Amino acid sequence: MSSNSTHYVAPVKADVVVDAVRLSDKKSNLWLDAWRDLRHRPLFWLSVVVCVLVIIVATLPSMFTAFPPSGPQACDLSNSNGGPSAGHPLGYTFQGCDVWSRLVHGASVSIAVGVMATIIGTVIGVIMGALAGFYGGFLDSLLSRVGDIFFTIPYIVAAIVVMTVLKEHRSELVLAFAIGGFSWASTARLMRAEVLRVKQSDFVMASISLGLTRFKTLLVHVMPNALAPIIVVATVGLGQAIVAEATLSFLGVGLGGVSWGADIANAQSSIRTSPMALFWPSLALTVTVLAFVTLGELMRDALDPKARAQR
Repeated sequence: MSSNSTHYVAPVKADVVVDAVRLSDKKSNLWLDAWRDLRHRPLFWLSVVVCVLVIIVATLPSMFTAFPPSGPQACDLSNSNGGPSAGHPLGYTFQGCDVWSRLVHGASVSIAVGVMATIIGTVIGVIMGALAGFYGGFLDSLLSRVGDIFFTIPYIVAAIVVMTVLKEHRSELVLAFAIGGFSWASTARLMRAEVLRVKQSDFVMASISLGLTRFKTLLVHVMPNALAPIIVVATVGLGQAIVAEATLSFLGVGLGGVSWGADIANAQSSIRTSPMALFWPSLALTVTVLAFVTLGELMRDALDPKARAQR
């Protein structure tokens, strides 16, 4: 190369900082971004208030029925289809039971069964989907085929069969297993897809390279990063489980006794003469399910970056 050759060098700007990091920027992750989006939405707060209120009523029903002192099972036929009165703001059922008392105590049954069924279905679905997605191979094929079998079975029909066979052993736990034990397949599919996505990440390969066992890697690194959509599905599923419990009680194969579904079924015969006995449990069921489903839908939109970008 000639010594007279010209070298061209780009000018350097002294005020340019390479790879600068703005320390003043707010920390951000998926959950923080979702919270910043949700806290400005009135519908989110309305759903939260309704859900919390229903849970409090279901947990402490006696606090809301201290007056009158009569319980939901204390019925007097002389009050049959009676209207509102002092201490009985919603009137009486056809059997002469206090509608308000049965409404409050019915929330305990519906929420308890819904929560237990959701937990059972979510736990089974998460375990099956995580194992299938992370280990793959024969285990993936086996668990996926089992999930396909359960996916084709309507869980309401399966619950009806279970509760009919076990009619001598009906309880909230049995009803929850009858619902949750057949409704986990969709959760398993979603969990498997999320695990397949997360396990391709660099931090998972680094964890295995550093000597962490595959099972511990699944528990510590993969599952926590795959649970966001599962929480959303569980929130929506809670509303669906409450509907399932009410449906079974309405059909006469649920727990019977104090339940929104049972009260709706019992009020059918007097819908023309006393429609409010049917209206109140129907309204409670509708508002409760709508609140949980709406909360789940809002969380799903907030946890989806593409959905946030489109708004």
